Amino acid sequence: MISARSAAPVVGFDLDMTLIDSRPGIRAAYRELTARTGTYIDADLVVTRLGPPLEDELAQWFPAERVAAMAGLYREIYPEYAVTRTSAMPGAREAVEAVRAAGGRAIVVTAKWEPNAELHLTHLGIEADAVVGGLWAERKAVALREHGAGVYVGDHVGDVRGARSAGALSVAVPTGPCGADDLREAGADVVLADLTHFPAWLTGHLAATGAA
Repeated sequence: MISARSAAPVVGFDLDMTLIDSRPGIRAAYRELTARTGTYIDADLVVTRLGPPLEDELAQWFPAERVAAMAGLYREIYPEYAVTRTSAMPGAREAVEAVRAAGGRAIVVTAKWEPNAELHLTHLGIEADAVVGGLWAERKAVALREHGAGVYVGDHVGDVRGARSAGALSVAVPTGPCGADDLREAGADVVLADLTHFPAWLTGHLAATGAA
């Protein structure tokens, strides 16, 4: 385990709507799932509530006994329909690079299936030091502790809960389904307008804590 008190910062980032705008790709993947299964899914609604695990969303459209199979089909569809339609969020690359420029490690901890998360990062040229998928809310704390992350950046109240459960500083951006007030009420330590503000915040944070 890497010490969270190491001089080099370890910063975790959420993926969807934090580092990447996956809404166009996810919308396309759900529309293809509808075409293949004949089950209507309101893809425009789905992309307004990204964050929780895939199975939670599929349970809104399919009976419980079909959710696992539909999750498998969706993940099979995903690379073809979602990856190239997804873009980096403003400031995403610069935020990750700021961590590495400070001599630290940038890790991605996401609820997304790990192979698909890695496809997004590779396609967009975002270089993370580690990627951990399949974790949501408080369960993200497992990976954050394992990697010694002192900061976790996310867009959802579930990300705030994950950071707090890990004893990490919660930095939130209201670029996803949760507004700034919701993020603060959930316990975010810092709320930035978006990731374009992260490098300056990190510089100040490291100077204030003597971690640089």
